[in-house]
Amino acid sequence: MVASSDTKSGTGVKSTFDLYMEGKATPEIRLTIYMVLAARRWRSLLDEKLRPIDQSSARMEAISAIMNSPPLSPQVDIAKRLRIEGPTLTRMLDSLEKDGMVERLPDPKDRRTKLLKATPAGEQALEEIFDIADALRGRLLEGFSEAQLDQVNEFFAELLTRLDAGLPEK
Repeated sequence: MVASSDTKSGTGVKSTFDLYMEGKATPEIRLTIYMVLAARRWRSLLDEKLRPIDQSSARMEAISAIMNSPPLSPQVDIAKRLRIEGPTLTRMLDSLEKDGMVERLPDPKDRRTKLLKATPAGEQALEEIFDIADALRGRLLEGFSEAQLDQVNEFFAELLTRLDAGLPEK
């Protein structure tokens, strides 16, 4: 890894910014750039394939999170699981509820809290989404071994753990 001091300080060691300005990058910079670009491109391709059935990757994520959470989970828990802000989830839920894919039920213990449940229509929509996503995912990951996928999954799980911890200072 390149030291963070720059050539202007007289150390002679180039900063990552200096390298970047020269059209170079460290492996760490390339990794984070590739992560962002791959995620954006994946979502774009998936959304393109889901558009004909009036679905999106965001709707898939929301319904999936509801179905994979404990029954009748609070809306705030689903937002945390998706790592999005409450208002962002609220807008998505408004659309999904209007389309009959999720239900918001009052929490008997706290009238301010809404509990979420996927409807049979939501489950059916998610199954259709998965059919499309599975085919696309299969083409994307073709040729990678299970061991390679396990290694990458472990790597990203650790990255998410670190990011969720807020990257505390050492």
